[in-house]
Amino acid sequence: MKYPIYLDYNATTPCAPEVIEAMLPWFGQHFGNAASKSHPYGWMAEDAVETAREQVANLIGAKPKEIIFTSGATEAINLAIKGIFEHYSGEKQHYISCKTEHKAVLDTLDHLQSKGAEVTYLPVNQFGEIDLEELNSSILPHTKMIALMWANNETGLIHQMDRIKEIAEERNIILFTDAVQAVGKIPLDIKGIHLMAISAHKMYGPKGIGAIYIRHNHPLPKPLALIDGGGHEKGFRSGTLNVPGIVGFGKAAELRSKNLEVEDARLENLRNLLESKILEIEGTTVNGNLKNRLSHVSNISFAGVEGVELLQRVNKEVAVSSGSACTSISPKPSHVLAAMGIEPDLGRASIRFSLGLNTTESEIIFVAKYIKKVVETLRKS
Repeated sequence: MKYPIYLDYNATTPCAPEVIEAMLPWFGQHFGNAASKSHPYGWMAEDAVETAREQVANLIGAKPKEIIFTSGATEAINLAIKGIFEHYSGEKQHYISCKTEHKAVLDTLDHLQSKGAEVTYLPVNQFGEIDLEELNSSILPHTKMIALMWANNETGLIHQMDRIKEIAEERNIILFTDAVQAVGKIPLDIKGIHLMAISAHKMYGPKGIGAIYIRHNHPLPKPLALIDGGGHEKGFRSGTLNVPGIVGFGKAAELRSKNLEVEDARLENLRNLLESKILEIEGTTVNGNLKNRLSHVSNISFAGVEGVELLQRVNKEVAVSSGSACTSISPKPSHVLAAMGIEPDLGRASIRFSLGLNTTESEIIFVAKYIKKVVETLRKS
């Protein structure tokens, strides 16, 4: 099968060859259970898990004991939000988030509302930014958590996390961030963060493995476990550890630590080249903040074409999406673009381009030409 050019790295990334190589022995040769404490098979697996824990911690500037492995970011998000809700069970609870969060956060908060919690969803401006004064004024005496993503998965917007951390710190409130699109892409300072979700497959690691960062040595509470049975991962997440996945996660984190800044600059140049050529097409607009965003992401609207047909035509030669991979099959316009005030037809006719390690300049030039051809054809039909 001939695959199209891949520009959907925010949906998932290919495992780096070094990651695959690191994982392979742990499927067969070293197959032990990391919880088997009485023999070398288990000792080897446990050592590999702890090495990976340190590698992931080093990537974000945390302590290894603050990293708890999960099945992915969605589980980490559920553990962070529902685990805090359970901690405060029986109390009046209020949570603050944003209309442009990932569905994993929005749906989890919806669940909390069904259980009696109050949730404030902050609006955004046309660039996808929240008003920090509105965030501050939304805090109530019974506010338990601020849940805001570090970088948006659809537009690449990087929220003002330094100021958000200050607000949470000043008001002594738990700050949870979905940092899936930020970790391994931009330098992060986790000071002031209490809980953070991370995913391996967004940073050239394997699918099915993620982590939650849980801040230690702080009076604010930690989440209660959602899964019982064995007390693995310091009691936060029971279940047999996915040793091959964890090893791959650790290797991916190590690789990202080494080439983050160089790759960031390379992708920004390629992204800017793509935008400059596509914006030559009449009726095209980049959605979001053009300054404070991830270097590899561009979300572009195409006026005068039907969204579903645009995506179908483009994907014959270029693998892209109209938004989050979790909602890419929906004909509805992106909830992120809708919150930014983009009208539904234009929201449906928007494409998220996300570049990655394997993206080349020749591919970008081809993509721009192909997109122009598709848009011109659709506008004539």
